[in-house]
Amino acid sequence: MQKHLGMALLGAVLGCVTVAAGATDLIPVESFARHPAISTPRLSPDGQYLAVRMDGDDGAHALVVFQVADMSHPASMLRMPKYEVPANFVWVSPTRLIIEKGREYGSIEQPRLTGEILATDFDGKNQDYLFGIDAMKYGRRASTRGTDRGWGFFDGKPDHANGHFYMAAEGWDSNHQSSLYDVDAERNTRHLIGDIGVSGMSFMVGKDGQAHYAFGTNIDFDYVVYHRVGSSWSPMTPSQVGVRFNPLESTPDGQHVYATYSADGGPSSLVSMAEDGSDRQVIARADFGSVGVIEWTAKPEQPFATTLATGVPTPRYVDPNAPMAKLHRALSLKFPGSYVHFVNFSDDGSELLFGVSSDRTPGTYFLINTRTYKVQKLFDVEPWINPAQMAERRPVTFIARDGTPIEAILTLPRGAGEKNLPMVLLPHGGPIGIEDDWFYDSDAQFLANRGYLVLQINFRGSGGRGVDFQQAGYQQWGTGIVQDLIDGTRWTIAQGYADPKRICVYGASYGGYAAMMAPIRAPGLFKCAVGYAGIYDMAMRYKKGDTRESELGRNALRAEMGDDTATLDANSPDKLADKIDVPVLLIHGEDDQRAPFAQFKAMTAALDAAHKPYQTLVKPGEGHGFYDEKNNIDLLNTLQAFLEKHIGKGG
Repeated sequence: MQKHLGMALLGAVLGCVTVAAGATDLIPVESFARHPAISTPRLSPDGQYLAVRMDGDDGAHALVVFQVADMSHPASMLRMPKYEVPANFVWVSPTRLIIEKGREYGSIEQPRLTGEILATDFDGKNQDYLFGIDAMKYGRRASTRGTDRGWGFFDGKPDHANGHFYMAAEGWDSNHQSSLYDVDAERNTRHLIGDIGVSGMSFMVGKDGQAHYAFGTNIDFDYVVYHRVGSSWSPMTPSQVGVRFNPLESTPDGQHVYATYSADGGPSSLVSMAEDGSDRQVIARADFGSVGVIEWTAKPEQPFATTLATGVPTPRYVDPNAPMAKLHRALSLKFPGSYVHFVNFSDDGSELLFGVSSDRTPGTYFLINTRTYKVQKLFDVEPWINPAQMAERRPVTFIARDGTPIEAILTLPRGAGEKNLPMVLLPHGGPIGIEDDWFYDSDAQFLANRGYLVLQINFRGSGGRGVDFQQAGYQQWGTGIVQDLIDGTRWTIAQGYADPKRICVYGASYGGYAAMMAPIRAPGLFKCAVGYAGIYDMAMRYKKGDTRESELGRNALRAEMGDDTATLDANSPDKLADKIDVPVLLIHGEDDQRAPFAQFKAMTAALDAAHKPYQTLVKPGEGHGFYDEKNNIDLLNTLQAFLEKHIGKGG
């Protein structure tokens, strides 16, 4: 890894990159094109060390450990191969961590876990390959493993750090089997504590160190929950666990379990209950949205506050007079307009790592001693972003054409008022199970800084409102979902927010699909459309792209999109290109695996055949979203010029 990567990290930690108070309101494009240099901090069990992910401008990644007492120099740096990231890392003892490897496929796609788990001491010594597809080549005990390899995933750890963690695994040659191991990350040994003949399961371990629940989406794309009694697993019924149940943690006495729960498919509440589903008590009730963020005490962990997944995140305290509730409330008062999140405690509860973030800042991390209340600032996620220059993000609700209430987020450009603004509709990807929220959004802030009102809509199919609302988006790609986007756009016009003559739609992934379909479904409503890494031929997803490569992926496509070719074609923008009567900009990476470059080719060929003009921006070496900073600068400059040409400058 190049030296400048380490220097970029130190600059971020020390906060040496600042924005002058008198800076111009027009923020340079480069500020929105940069990746955070440092993120996802985790405090060691003894509170002495901090592990972070570090990203360099050249796309290099590393896991870096600092001694909290001296944040100016890393104690160690574990460099990752190109395109690989420390997707998750966990302290399993005061001096040892495990790392789940992930692989990048593009900036608008979360790194996907490779199923490989590494271990290292805090100082970079005694590195080991614990599990994965290359187990026969790496690791101190590889020679004793034979063909013992597969895909492993972190699935919890004991209450107190003792060098062990729990690993859910599927073997190289296993068929429809999920296993759970107690792994000693210091000796690279493990023993089986749970095994079930269903693939893709996560587990919950009880206070006795044994697997009590297996749950998740099986290969048929059905969500299932099993409870272990003795040595056998039993499927749990809706009368026991409702329509959706996700076990989280045993209560401190080990007699009950904390879980999110929905009886009827609506938004999920936080409950405690006996493991057989009896004696259920609601801790935090769902409302318009499901329970979202849950704040936990130090060990033994108990939930002390929750937020809802919709609206502005506002803590709701289980017991307002509990010590952690009082501490959280006191810290929240110190950061008005922001949300305070407790990341993790030292094992004795004396040191707490917490983050502060809002709609106008990507976040800042601090350490507080819970006995002396001494606070130490650690780092800003993006120190070059000045919150005072950012725009308000305002959750709103409108009623769709069929009476369904829909949440949306408005980002209002500073100093432009709230009436008759040029607007960009910004549909999110997915479309199923993903949602936009109140927190800082780089695309929305860039567009608002250029003077555009930004509308993001959590259409049916989005997450955060329960399984029924999510499944209401199934097989509605080009119909119900797009109609929600159209209804929301018309609502902003009716409310006086948007200038009906200056509205464009811009989206990525599914959002790129929606950007092409919205002008088709609502002629005259939009003045231009921008598709970024979009899906334009729905039937092609069964022939090209990474989703189709597994049986589960194919079953997910059938459930979420349908597989009738005529219906897919009737909802594919490349089959309806003759109906697109607005200027189009298509942006794509040539190495996209999720929405292969063939999707871009199909759309441009269709526009050519229909004699429709369009503009393109294509980058070699980029996947599902651009990573390279220079390419992102080019993207934002191209987008800005396109918008100015077709709906005018903002402001």
